Amino acid sequence: MDDTDKKSRRQAQLVAHLQQHRFISLDEISTRFGVTTQTARRDLIDLEEAGLVRRLHGGGTLAAPPIDPPTYRQRRVENADGKARIGARVAELVGDGSAVFLDTGTTCEAVAQALTGRQNLRVVTYSLRSAALLSEVESATVAVPGGFVRHVDAGVFSHETVDFIGAFRFDTAVISVSGIDEHGIMGDDDHGEVQAVRAAMQQAKRTILAVDGSKFFRRGLVSLAVITEVDLVVTDTPPPPAITALLAVAGVGVELAGG
Repeated sequence: MDDTDKKSRRQAQLVAHLQQHRFISLDEISTRFGVTTQTARRDLIDLEEAGLVRRLHGGGTLAAPPIDPPTYRQRRVENADGKARIGARVAELVGDGSAVFLDTGTTCEAVAQALTGRQNLRVVTYSLRSAALLSEVESATVAVPGGFVRHVDAGVFSHETVDFIGAFRFDTAVISVSGIDEHGIMGDDDHGEVQAVRAAMQQAKRTILAVDGSKFFRRGLVSLAVITEVDLVVTDTPPPPAITALLAVAGVGVELAGG
């Protein structure tokens, strides 16, 4: 078997591994396939260029299957009033002059719209839609990581995103998720996004979870954290009793965005 065949077989096995385990580190690639970390890194670069893998800090994950544009457009109009109320309430809780991390997604886009009424904000986000909204505010400073733009939702990602976010300190991290299961586990559908949000939560004095009621008792593919690790939940409907009990025990506040 020549070197090209070995490389193709190794990369196919690497993708098969990721289909089962979602993430693999450079060290694990090196150990599992008996190659140097430089070769492991080149394999991830090749697979990323082929659209199969996304490189992350210290390793890689499967490229998330894209949400088709009609589905994302539908999400933007689903419960638009509720998301707007959530955005308005979050904006009330964020003071002028604050340093803010803002997650991606339709609810956080509603938060970004509401934050345009604030002054002197310093915002880090990997959502180009949110960045565009806030860039219209003359007093705002907006930082966006470099990387590839995901067309459907204009999220920007690269293997350097986590390090980029980790260089900042935030007064408030505003996050959203794909779902929160019956045990209070918050999840998202993309390993890279989860890593980015974890980094932001670690750098923030306070974390606000902004979610509409449809996210309760739904599961994301990748676990982010337990809902009790946030400081405040802002939603449009009361959480289910099981979630409310978890939050009460942990002393996490719940704000209902008024209708």
